[in-house]
Amino acid sequence: MDGSTWVIVQNIFLALGGLGLFLLGLKMMSDGLKNIAGSRMRTIIGKATANRFLGLLVGMVTTAVTQSSTATSIMSIGFVNAGLMNLKQFTSIIIGASIGTTFTAFLFSFRIDSIAPLFIFLGICLYLFVKKKKVKSIGFIVLGLGILFFGLSTMGAPLFEFSRLDGFQRMLLAFANPLLALLTGVLFTAIVQSSTATIGVIIAMYLSGVDLSFTTAAFLVLGANIGTCSTALLSSLAADRESKRAALILAVYKITAGSAFAVAISVVPGILPWFQERWADGAVQIAMFHTAYNLVAATVMIFFTGRLVSFVYRLLPKLPAEDSAMQLMHLGKESEQTPAITFTQAHSELCRMGRMAAANLELALKAFFERNAEKAVEVFETEGVIDYLKREITAYLMRIQSTKLTSTDVERLSAMLKTVSDIERLGDHAENIAEYVLNDWSSGISMSPEATKELGTLSKAMMDTLAITLESYEVHDLSRIGRIHEMEQEVDDLSAQYLDNHIGRLDAKRCDPRCSVIFTSMVSDLERCSDHAINIAENILPT
Repeated sequence: MDGSTWVIVQNIFLALGGLGLFLLGLKMMSDGLKNIAGSRMRTIIGKATANRFLGLLVGMVTTAVTQSSTATSIMSIGFVNAGLMNLKQFTSIIIGASIGTTFTAFLFSFRIDSIAPLFIFLGICLYLFVKKKKVKSIGFIVLGLGILFFGLSTMGAPLFEFSRLDGFQRMLLAFANPLLALLTGVLFTAIVQSSTATIGVIIAMYLSGVDLSFTTAAFLVLGANIGTCSTALLSSLAADRESKRAALILAVYKITAGSAFAVAISVVPGILPWFQERWADGAVQIAMFHTAYNLVAATVMIFFTGRLVSFVYRLLPKLPAEDSAMQLMHLGKESEQTPAITFTQAHSELCRMGRMAAANLELALKAFFERNAEKAVEVFETEGVIDYLKREITAYLMRIQSTKLTSTDVERLSAMLKTVSDIERLGDHAENIAEYVLNDWSSGISMSPEATKELGTLSKAMMDTLAITLESYEVHDLSRIGRIHEMEQEVDDLSAQYLDNHIGRLDAKRCDPRCSVIFTSMVSDLERCSDHAINIAENILPT
């Protein structure tokens, strides 16, 4: 091997080493930031359900904090898989994540690589010699930042040397073809699994003096933004069909936005020169272009989240089995589960079961007051699904007892087993109410207007108690347990009062004695439903 060849090989090693350090620093920064705010970020993402604009803001802030749009996307797909987020909410979050990732590009454009060793020294001192956990995490972030910029600087020298080679110059000339530059950005990002890394390499080329045209850089950036969806697509392969749709939404959004912007650049030639005239520094031009692209794409697409979801459903339509209620919707394969994942998914399944039981109770009450036999029959059909869910969820939870559980896990498991039993009992009471319609009303028994009104009032009080209970259970809200107890006590007081009133009506012969059994049974069923609501509330555990 002659001397010139050896120099080229050394430069290749140096460039790869610099890229490795860059990726390591980026990963360390991301991990350090997640250690400080990661769990809170998951909570914020999980509760970003109010509207599309809140979702956009949460996606943007989360990505800016964790320094990874991919991490935000993967977390959000996990929430979709667990049933904690629908596709419209997911769409708004990943649109916001695209904006959040632009912060990193600005970081790269700052020429602070000369003081990267100082960041490394400060970071390692904080990480090794300070015992406080939060300070150690900050030290880890600073260390990662230093390694990142050191890697960026290390890449610069060999890239500049490569730029003087005829082969490298021919490659740059080939990149003058916008389509080739776009595809190269997509491919490189898919390989390194990070659009941030791709943009970092582009900026490193600018900082090292490589003669890369701004047009080529712009199309490489567009390709990097498209290629970032590859990780989400790969992670969704083993997930359920709804998670595959979530990953597909990300891909459609990225491809649509990137392609539209590429066409706009080609059709309107003044777009790229505007960035060059506005900012003299090439690295800043790249950062500003990356930001402008994502801001424009997000501003347009946030108003089309519904249509984007509808389009993906056409690409990946629902299977008949997805519309069947007789199945577990959120619990995944046992071989892939940990206790934490199982509890999260079981919670989603319990919430689904609770909503189904509440809806069935409401249907049973409508059947009762309307004397509607068809609705009563529908109650029995739904009760069969609730019984199935109770058996399957219970069996699923019982099987994780064979794994190593912490004391907190044991407490959570016990609470969930009690909750699934209480929800199933709500279904039994709905079935009881439906039986009154099919059996007792058919004999022509009539109930006094006073009794009917009292049962209506009691029914509403019970349903209100159940509604606030299930809502609190779903979001792990412990603050309303006192209010739930007050509402349940109101149901108890009304039950006692109405039973006394009924005895008075019987004594005064203002009520058909044959309806006495129905009235007292209904009062008992409604009062027991509120008791089960209290039991569910008592089993709410913090996140």
